[in-house]
Amino acid sequence: MPLNQPTRIRISSVVSFIKEAIRGENHDFTQISIRKAVLLLAIPMILEMMMESVFAVVDMFFVGRIEHGRQAVSTVVLTESVLTILYSAAMALSMGATAVVARRVGEKNNEAAAKSAAQAINLGMMITVIISISGSFFAPDVLRIMGGSAEVIVMGTTYTRIMFGGSAVITLLFLINGIFRGAGNASIAMWSLWIANGCNIILCPVLIHFFGLPGAAIATTIGRGIGVCYQLYHLARGKGLLHIKWHHFRVDWSIFKTLFSLSWVVFLQFLIGSASWMFLANLMTHFGDAAVAGYGVAIRILMFFILPAWGMSNAAATLVGQNLGAQQPDRAEKSVWRTAKYNAIFMGIVSLIFLVGSEQIVHFMNKDADVVEIATQALRIVSLGYIFYGVGMVVTNAFNGAGDTKTPTIINLFGFWVFQIPFAYLMAITFNFGYTGCFISIVTAETLIAIAGVILFRRGRWKKVKI
Repeated sequence: MPLNQPTRIRISSVVSFIKEAIRGENHDFTQISIRKAVLLLAIPMILEMMMESVFAVVDMFFVGRIEHGRQAVSTVVLTESVLTILYSAAMALSMGATAVVARRVGEKNNEAAAKSAAQAINLGMMITVIISISGSFFAPDVLRIMGGSAEVIVMGTTYTRIMFGGSAVITLLFLINGIFRGAGNASIAMWSLWIANGCNIILCPVLIHFFGLPGAAIATTIGRGIGVCYQLYHLARGKGLLHIKWHHFRVDWSIFKTLFSLSWVVFLQFLIGSASWMFLANLMTHFGDAAVAGYGVAIRILMFFILPAWGMSNAAATLVGQNLGAQQPDRAEKSVWRTAKYNAIFMGIVSLIFLVGSEQIVHFMNKDADVVEIATQALRIVSLGYIFYGVGMVVTNAFNGAGDTKTPTIINLFGFWVFQIPFAYLMAITFNFGYTGCFISIVTAETLIAIAGVILFRRGRWKKVKI
């Protein structure tokens, strides 16, 4: 049955809007309608985070099919669990850069925004050198401390060394995308990850064929490196609001101090959450390699769906920062609630998908029957709190976008360390629920954290933060 004229017009309008968002045309997000502002930023940010999540899924897909796949998957899981420290640092720098750049753009001071971006890159490189050298040198110790079996340590040391050695491209990819998001250039951030991931998808099976497990690390590092080259090209080209020049990299201690004061708190915020995932990964080693692999596969699939929602929440950070810079705090708050509504709807749909089709999704990723059983249970339990996660991550990013990094850090401290970690141990070991207890602790803690975030956000103290 052919579509009627009004339906064709609506479809054409939606397609045109999506194309506009992907093209990344310059807009004043402090003046256009809130709904349009949220969607113009959210569409490329969601697509960006989808590509970041595909990174993890692609590696797990191909690694799970090589010889000794269970040990190979365990290596990836344990390495990534420790690399969350690097990811935490990169995301912290990214969020700090987003907050400062967005505030300067809202003030219509593009020169200060470019200078802030350059200082963020300086700070990122200083931190990355330390992590890269130490991680590469202590690679076997990292796997041993995380509870890896002797087979995992022998098989995975080279993989772990390469992943830590490529820390610079991981940091820059996160950090520079945060800079683009703060400036409202979400399209460039999106394309950088699409390019990086496209290279990884092509290279991963080829390099695994020739080099085994280390090939996956080489492919990921090369793919991210190409994405970073794309980012640097656009920063130097200066087609959008940002045009970084060499003199912007001359250290400005006042900007450096502002970025560091924001970023170290956000790093602590993410590290608190990451440490809980590291603890759970270590706790899973009590139940064998199948449990570790099942946990890892489940987390990769969860992240595949959570990261697009995180992308939408990044729109809230940009809108809060720019609107506060433009002296429009009420508009900033309305933007957050509109974004939270959209994110809750999306996460509700994802929850239904997991409750119905989690086994089929896991089986596509891994054929090991024990791994499939454990991962399926994890998806079904954890997804019960997805709507809360969706709202909670928007509120958290809104705090960070406003420069109020301390509030979500305190929430995470109590939610993860005071509650989740002891609760997980009690459920898994003391009460003998096994790995099921770990999954229950995740959904419980994340739900309580989201509720606490909403309560504190409504008080409005974040509107008075100066950066």
